[in-house]
Amino acid sequence: MRPRQNITDLFSTFIQFNADRFSHWITEPKLRRSMENAITWLQQTEGSESFWVLYWYKYWQTEANNFSKFHLTAYLQESCYWAAQKTSDNFSSNQYTLSDCFQIAIANLDTVLNGYNPTQGFPLKNYASAIFSSTIRNLLRDRLEVNISTTWSLLRRISQKRLVESLQQAGLSEEKIATYVLAWKCFKTLYLPEQATGTRKLPTPDKATWEAIANYYNQQRIAQLQPGASEVNSEILEKWLTNCAKAARNYLYPPVVSLNASKPGQETDEFIDSLPETAAESLLTEMIAQEEVQNRAVQIESMKTVLDGAITKLDPEAQNIINLYYGQNLTQQQIAQQLEIKQYTVSRRLTKIRESLLLALAQWSQDTLHISPNSNVLKDISIVMEEWLKDNLSNSNF
Repeated sequence: MRPRQNITDLFSTFIQFNADRFSHWITEPKLRRSMENAITWLQQTEGSESFWVLYWYKYWQTEANNFSKFHLTAYLQESCYWAAQKTSDNFSSNQYTLSDCFQIAIANLDTVLNGYNPTQGFPLKNYASAIFSSTIRNLLRDRLEVNISTTWSLLRRISQKRLVESLQQAGLSEEKIATYVLAWKCFKTLYLPEQATGTRKLPTPDKATWEAIANYYNQQRIAQLQPGASEVNSEILEKWLTNCAKAARNYLYPPVVSLNASKPGQETDEFIDSLPETAAESLLTEMIAQEEVQNRAVQIESMKTVLDGAITKLDPEAQNIINLYYGQNLTQQQIAQQLEIKQYTVSRRLTKIRESLLLALAQWSQDTLHISPNSNVLKDISIVMEEWLKDNLSNSNF
């Protein structure tokens, strides 16, 4: 992949795929004009990458139309691409291509932006890379399960929380959701297939089972639903549950729509065309000071120094283990065979090593940044630490 060389390109160009691989960078004219206008309005040179990341991120936090989100989407194209490539290469199924994984990740950009905290001193690219990778892995696992499950198997396995979220996303009223959930509970109670519970190919319940489910529902509705809820027959129950499964699949496997896709009924208009021409200049007065960017750069270097120091304090075996795991990308089983120890010993040592490094970073965060290491802070630190270990130990020679 040819890296982008200037700031304007970083925040206004997108990856173009060809044969499921990177082909070239394509410019979005509105985003380019937005960057050029912002640079001109601020009366400065292009500035640093870190400055514009914080600038558009702060803009995103206050902007109603989320125009700045598309600048950040452009900026994170490389992070998303490499996360998608790594995950698609390592995933056992070949059903999802690199471009599929890329779209899955970039469609969840809000997860990255909502979880990112610039005051903790971690680069957005590193944080995004970790979140993109975990998002792709989790969604692929969910989608593969959804794809190979029958309607009735899916309904047997889905949790009530996921089902309710699915029905809410489908736009059903609270009253309708209550009836669907009750029907699902009755189905779960009375549908007891002969196959093992883990099977993904459960057949449709027989007629007698449907009748029993309908009778049970009609008994339970009196106590669990609002007064006046009517009786239903087995055909209606089956239709409701089929709708539940359809909503669950759509929720677990959402379609990804490109910014360049045509609007419904408007073949010549794309979604990108509905963006405003430029961002409102009044919000530009809330720009991030360059001094803050420089302070963050110092914090990042300080964090790296802390990790380097913490690693050098590990005993030789621990250093060898993390070098093999992160630097050489060996599995725990491969490390155990190479060091002639048990796999569970490797697992325990890795856990203790991570805890030791995380403790050093948490102490640094409290002493230097004056940030209390609560659960959310520790979670963010852990994510960035994992990404740092993967990126930096591959070139380590200790």
